[in-house]
Amino acid sequence: MSNAAGERKVSASLSRSARGTTPRIADLASTPEAPRTPLLRSISSTFGSPGGSFRTEDEYVVIEIGARFVRGGFPGESAPRCTLPFGPDEQRRVGDYRQWDPEYAQKRRKGNVGSNWGREHELYSVDLRDVDLGLVEDKFERAMRDMYTKYFLLDTKPRRILLAMPPNIPHALLSTFLDSLFTSFQAPSITLMSTPVLSTVAAGLRSALVIDIGWAETLVTAVCEYREVQEKRSVRAGKALGQEMARLLNTELDDNADTGAPKADISFEEAEEALTRVGWCKPQTKSNRRTMYFPAREAPVFEEFEDAVESPPPTVTIPFPKHTPPTEVRIPFASLAKPAEDALFAPDLALSDFDDEDLPIHHLIYRTLVSLPVDVRRLCMSRIVITGGVSALPGLKTRILKELDVLVQIRGWDPVKSYGRASARHEEKLLNQREDAELRRKEGQDTIPSSMDNSVPLSVGLQIPEEDPTDIKLANLSLRNGPPRECSVGGVIRGVETLGAWAGASLVAQQRVKGIVEIERERYLKEGLLGASREKEVSVIQQRQSMGPGMAMKGGERASWTLGVWA
Repeated sequence: MSNAAGERKVSASLSRSARGTTPRIADLASTPEAPRTPLLRSISSTFGSPGGSFRTEDEYVVIEIGARFVRGGFPGESAPRCTLPFGPDEQRRVGDYRQWDPEYAQKRRKGNVGSNWGREHELYSVDLRDVDLGLVEDKFERAMRDMYTKYFLLDTKPRRILLAMPPNIPHALLSTFLDSLFTSFQAPSITLMSTPVLSTVAAGLRSALVIDIGWAETLVTAVCEYREVQEKRSVRAGKALGQEMARLLNTELDDNADTGAPKADISFEEAEEALTRVGWCKPQTKSNRRTMYFPAREAPVFEEFEDAVESPPPTVTIPFPKHTPPTEVRIPFASLAKPAEDALFAPDLALSDFDDEDLPIHHLIYRTLVSLPVDVRRLCMSRIVITGGVSALPGLKTRILKELDVLVQIRGWDPVKSYGRASARHEEKLLNQREDAELRRKEGQDTIPSSMDNSVPLSVGLQIPEEDPTDIKLANLSLRNGPPRECSVGGVIRGVETLGAWAGASLVAQQRVKGIVEIERERYLKEGLLGASREKEVSVIQQRQSMGPGMAMKGGERASWTLGVWA
């Protein structure tokens, strides 16, 4: 009887499987011929349900906040899912249908060249005197809701957020963004990371000199072993560049206009489009300054042929359909590089005409390098990372590196800016020393004059460093053991490309790296930013252990949290 019952069960299970019905495990397990699944075999997480994972608390959303945009995406991706800009069209109220009016597209908005330039296209401004924080919070929350619903397509489960922000953001703006993320999106925790450090990570480096040419400011940050050691800034950035382009276009329109016509006032959108399409920067300096300070080097002389035909300079035609009446202007291509010259480098002005917040970019970088220690400067000067929205301007990166190289060769690393009455004598001494150095290099005598000679000794910035036998031995050992490390390259001006701050944040989130600033939702809603400790540096070595849901190591939790560089 038992054998017959077993045969009926097997035949019934086979008939169900033939009809497409999955047999029960109890039916197959009761027969000796049925295969048995090992108990230690685990089901693949790819085909499992999301609720069955024990690492759901580690799911992140990577967000980068800039002055004019918000980027968002997921860890491990090379590019963000979306980049949402801010403008007047994104701030329309319900029932505003002016964008579908045929005449609305032909209307020109006011340019407002000055402090209000591009104010409608900003998410926030560092100067909080005229900033409505409530409006900033509403604009940010609206962008985040569009990001979550249109691009992320996530469920309602809360996820951790890795927030990439510049280190110079005020506490009021930081608190505004944190309030929106904790209350409206129910983030369990937020990890704050600085954009210069993330740009260094995206370049594959541990130390770098990050030059972020942004919208309102240019921020030069020295990063050594993922720590910010020096920071300087200048207002010469994208905002000033857009204003210079608007002035150039207004001048060209006024010159080509009829007598008695009103003065041209192009809009922000027109100047931005012209700067994006035809703006550029001269990759070389206006004059060969190196020949001024190195008279021994002669510039090459090119012979001029009598039968040579000079070609006319190239021109660019820029249409202005919103102008009254619509017109187009032919502008020489060389003049389109003048806004970048005046806004970022200002070669026609003396250095004494600038203050500390209005320095040209190459002088700002040079002062940052001079103020660094020698070992940090050696690492940073050969790992210069130029990022930011304005860095995409053609020829700008090459121009910055060449200007910096000329400054270093002219001044060396002397931290003294002015010698007072002895400035003329000091400059004459430097010129004589450079002439002697050039003559020695030509004759093959690269020796440094000693104190026993009658000649004046070279300054520290022009002397050839002595070779240390210990350094030579360590260098030979490193070459014998393997390829040279990152620290072996230094002492030269060199640029390094980066993928951007968002790519660095994506990599950090994928590798489960815990940052210095980690803010828990319960603690923030209870105490706010006042609950952060005043320590700017804390230990970042923490062990991650997965012990199942609801299990955590109390010893690994922090008793307090800090704001790091934002403190």
